[in-house]
Amino acid sequence: MAQLEAQDLAQAVVDRMADCADPRFKQVMTSLVKHAHAFVQDVQLTPQEWMTAIQFLTATGKMCDEKRQEFILLSDTLGISMLVVAIEQAKGAAAHKARSGVDSPTEATVQGPFYWEGAPELELGADIGAGNSGEPCYYHGRVTDLAGKPLARCAVDVWSGDGEGFYDMQKGEDAGMALRARFYTDADGNYRFWSIKPSFYPVPADGPVGGMLHRMGRHPNRPGHMHMMLSAPGHERLTTHIFVSDSPYIDSDAVFGVRNSLIVDFDAHPAGKAPDGRTLDTPFHSAKYDFRLVASA
Repeated sequence: MAQLEAQDLAQAVVDRMADCADPRFKQVMTSLVKHAHAFVQDVQLTPQEWMTAIQFLTATGKMCDEKRQEFILLSDTLGISMLVVAIEQAKGAAAHKARSGVDSPTEATVQGPFYWEGAPELELGADIGAGNSGEPCYYHGRVTDLAGKPLARCAVDVWSGDGEGFYDMQKGEDAGMALRARFYTDADGNYRFWSIKPSFYPVPADGPVGGMLHRMGRHPNRPGHMHMMLSAPGHERLTTHIFVSDSPYIDSDAVFGVRNSLIVDFDAHPAGKAPDGRTLDTPFHSAKYDFRLVASA
């Protein structure tokens, strides 16, 4: 018979995919349909609530442009982005451990909505913080494989908000890139650059995701962090942060991205000579972190 009862609809949708030629797509869509229908049944979703959800998703799409990705923000604040990252890294770590017995790569975390391709390539030691609000900070460390071998010419993309928590993308249509760059490690795998000590900040709360967080009774804040994306030939790309250990919200990140291994002490220094020989007439900070990358399978 043509008529389907409520409890039969999910299976009917799945059955319509019998001729799907993509096994993985079929697997994902089958699970999505079953879970979505189970959710509707579980909460006994009303027509008005479903229309509200459609309007919310429509508004989320309308907030997206080349500098703002409200759907990434939605995924981040629901913990889904971090879950996907954790699952993917667990697969890589398990595969490596099976081969070598070692399980200690640098942990990944969310990319976030403020990555901007095409950041300028600068020489090691360059200062990307000059002219921006925030206290100066010297970042340095090494990039190695899991055996400790240095990775030369590893691309290190970095970006952060300013001392008030604002990213360049949030400063208007005509604002150019700021507080972001790409560096390459030297022959010994070292990287170094100057920027600012990142401040905590709220994720954009003027759109539908901000309204959702408010209704959830949640704050929108992230602890201070420096985004780092590392790419070396023959190794898995790593997207991660280093977090400021004394930052507010380190225990309640709005996007659930904090990992204990990524929390770093930003040492305070008086005005004077910096680790790279530069002399500063104002106090500054330094942050050291070594990265360990997993070889590609």
